[in-house]
Amino acid sequence: MEVDLFGNEIVKDELLRDKFIEPPFSVLDTKSGNWQKRKRLWRSKGLKSEIGRDVKVFSMQGRIKGFETLGDTSIFDPALCEVLYHWFCPEGGTILDPFAGGSVRGIVANYLGYKYTGIDIRQEQIDSNREQALDILPIENQPQWYVGDSNVLLDGNWQTKFDFVFSCPPYADLEVYSDLEGDISNKPYKKFLELYESIIEKSCKLLKSGGYACFVVGEVRDKNGYYIGFVPDTIKAFEKCGMKFYNEAILLNAIASASIRANGNMKSQKLVKVHQNVLVFKKP
Repeated sequence: MEVDLFGNEIVKDELLRDKFIEPPFSVLDTKSGNWQKRKRLWRSKGLKSEIGRDVKVFSMQGRIKGFETLGDTSIFDPALCEVLYHWFCPEGGTILDPFAGGSVRGIVANYLGYKYTGIDIRQEQIDSNREQALDILPIENQPQWYVGDSNVLLDGNWQTKFDFVFSCPPYADLEVYSDLEGDISNKPYKKFLELYESIIEKSCKLLKSGGYACFVVGEVRDKNGYYIGFVPDTIKAFEKCGMKFYNEAILLNAIASASIRANGNMKSQKLVKVHQNVLVFKKP
């Protein structure tokens, strides 16, 4: 047994990975070799989450001073799904995703034996998701995707309670996905927040007591270059509906073009964002 200077047993990361997939620390490093290996393995199965989601994305880069590209915001990380499902959802549990977007979260869930239900307002996105799922998963093990406004559909007579609420919502108007009436990404921030809080509340009503909710979010700048406070607003939205703030992790993203953008950003003293926030809440 290896010990440190104080005689305590040294617990190696390899042992933690055997048990938890990744060490359950408050920093998740997507740049690590182990993480990238798992991500490549998932993508080798044919995941192409960007299909459909990027069909009608209207870039806001031209009008937002200090706009920061967040890299993979439109292509969700399958390795992150695997880790968070393993940590916060019971084996074979049910998952609700009120901002489904692409196919990744659903396909990874059902591939691992969970049962996923996702809602997205855009028909072309859901059609793409279903097509991809049929290419990867058996027909009897398909994620359930619904087309519509989560604020409306979640009012329905749902016959089940979910073990885990998991989503990556629109980052305000950082990416506008459509001009549909119920799409909160095309709303001014005040209206966006009102609808966002409502969807969170309705989702959490369908969560089992003792269950967890996890949103992956990132901060966004307004037209003057100031942060709008989207991360703390997300925390407040969950707390308003009775959820307890339980965990926070920093998701380190690949540096990618950050080095190139650093000079431009620092002309106005803006740090280049290379992380997102993983927020976890528990239902009492």
